[in-house]
Amino acid sequence: MLEHRISDWDNAYANTVNIAGGERWPAAWIEPAETFRNTLAAAGRAKLDLAYGEGPRNRMDLFLPEGPAKGLVVFVHGGYWVYLDKSYWSHLAAGSVASGYAVAMPSYTLCPDIRIAGIVKEIAAAITEGARQVDGPLMLTGHSAGGHLVSRMVTATAPLAPDVQRRIRNVVSISGLHDLRPLLSTAMNEKLALDEAEALAESPALLRPMENARITCWAGGNERAEFLRQNALLANIWTGLGATTAAVAEPDRHHYTVIDGLTDANHPLTRRLLSEA
Repeated sequence: MLEHRISDWDNAYANTVNIAGGERWPAAWIEPAETFRNTLAAAGRAKLDLAYGEGPRNRMDLFLPEGPAKGLVVFVHGGYWVYLDKSYWSHLAAGSVASGYAVAMPSYTLCPDIRIAGIVKEIAAAITEGARQVDGPLMLTGHSAGGHLVSRMVTATAPLAPDVQRRIRNVVSISGLHDLRPLLSTAMNEKLALDEAEALAESPALLRPMENARITCWAGGNERAEFLRQNALLANIWTGLGATTAAVAEPDRHHYTVIDGLTDANHPLTRRLLSEA
């Protein structure tokens, strides 16, 4: 019998220092993201910095396919709710755009200027604006903290209007953080300012899924143990609450490479995201 107890919570959730060459990210995403964004803008298929709210970071980029869109994918970035913005991730729209879908990528206000509960409301507003811009089904995906945010959108207490929530056909949470309580024990909580009540109210794994929720929890097989546990956790719990769920650990991927599949229309990650049945 093996016993396991986490004694260093900061290390349990630290990615860069536990990945060989991890310091290359997020800078490694800047050039491919800018190239993709500029290419689509030159082709008249990018609407950049669309406002979805009144805050300075309440802006999103919308990338359009050739011809009418089959629906809308919304990608929500990670960075532990305290780092980064939409500009690092544009290239991750490539697989969905090539498959005929529009892709919206919002930025959002970062902690400590806002609480996580406030970010949840901002993402709901971004999805609502994206749904106004593009007809058809909605597919949601996000990475790390973004995985938390898109999962939260298909809970019974999500701040989405019923008509928007009913359009959501699929969610893929990539390396998502689905139970926020462990973060209370980390140094990053100085910026997050999470307390027990907010962690309980904003953790998808502690909430009921909306009716007919469909979610895939997708992580890299080489991720930190806590991310693999969080990945399996939500799928396990929501299966028992009537949702359609799957959990995937993609071999030979770590926290920063697990999202790469979104650049390829034929990659299983993109195909899973765009599947409607």
